[in-house]
Amino acid sequence: MSDADSGSGVSPPLAIATLGRRTLIGTSLGFAARAAEAQTDAERKRPQAGDLLVGVNNTEPTPLRPEDLVLSAGQILAWPMDPAGNVVRNGSRLNKVLLLRLDPVGLDERTRQYAADGVVAYSAICPHTGCEVVNWSAERQILECPCHNSQYDPKAGAKVVGGPSPHSLAALPLRIADGKLAVARPFIGRLGIQQL
Repeated sequence: MSDADSGSGVSPPLAIATLGRRTLIGTSLGFAARAAEAQTDAERKRPQAGDLLVGVNNTEPTPLRPEDLVLSAGQILAWPMDPAGNVVRNGSRLNKVLLLRLDPVGLDERTRQYAADGVVAYSAICPHTGCEVVNWSAERQILECPCHNSQYDPKAGAKVVGGPSPHSLAALPLRIADGKLAVARPFIGRLGIQQL
């Protein structure tokens, strides 16, 4: 059968070679897509025990230490990072953590158990409408959400002390690992917008 008779204009050996390349390219793209999806899944995964905390605005994911936070100076925002693969878990805004260093003597008993060297960690996402809790009242020692003025006491498990928020911020227990702030266990409490 001639090329003209096959209707494709391509000889059978060339057609097989072309099909082989297409299959190889398709398979490679499939592997790449699955690898990208796995990476995205790792980035979306909630903080895990052993994850280190890195600053949100850092260009390089450098693990934070307690001394990087100034006592009672307000919160900084951080992401958890899997130290095994240096995967920053920034694929979901629900993973954003606020860190605040307070005098351990002023923390209630339960909060003191979750703190590491006076550093407390809470979800940065307000349960009321999902805004980021970025304001700090140094005088009152409370965290405030700028959207609807929900207020939280970080010394008492970030319980609601004012505003419309239906629940406290989820707590993230911490520990110190080789001088760095690390997650001791996953979030305690629900994340994201919550209804009464």
